[in-house]
Amino acid sequence: MISRIKGRLLTLDTDRVEIETTAGLVYEVHVPLSIFQRLPAVGTELEILTAYVVQDEKPHLYGFIEEHERTLFHRLLGAHKVGPRLALAMMSTYHAGRLARAIAEKDARALMQVGGLGKKTAERVILDLSDKVEDIAAADSRAGPEAKRAAEAVAALTGLGYSFAEADAAVREASRENGDRSTEEIVRSVLARRASQRK
Repeated sequence: MISRIKGRLLTLDTDRVEIETTAGLVYEVHVPLSIFQRLPAVGTELEILTAYVVQDEKPHLYGFIEEHERTLFHRLLGAHKVGPRLALAMMSTYHAGRLARAIAEKDARALMQVGGLGKKTAERVILDLSDKVEDIAAADSRAGPEAKRAAEAVAALTGLGYSFAEADAAVREASRENGDRSTEEIVRSVLARRASQRK
């Protein structure tokens, strides 16, 4: 089983990458958007953790940067009606810690923001996994007061009409650019950005 690949990044697409090893082998690895956004430039040496999945008798590799991301992917596959494609979509919509918290907190509304994931499937994922992702969710919640403020800002923006996924992405971007800010400052920053984009 292939558990990790170390080599040079040859190609970089939004849902897959190609990595060439020192032996000259080239591996195609599917990656969620949350991983793609953190990958280095083409030509860079890297090591990526992989999950090996056989679907429809065809083998596929899925890539992750941190161990808890790969662990969550495997656990998602253990839920009823969740295959690699849907698991990848879930991890593209939310980073691993946020996704685990949504499941652990039984937040079906958050899960339904994932494309292709309806209410019944969201509820089934929660039923199957809510008690199996608590370790990943707890680790994310210990990230500090910044995580709490970000969650509060997301809640405020959804109350203003943003979709959950849109609010979550906007808050992550605002927090990354502006550092340690209050919930109110994060929300104002997001709203100001949207206003400037409409001009």
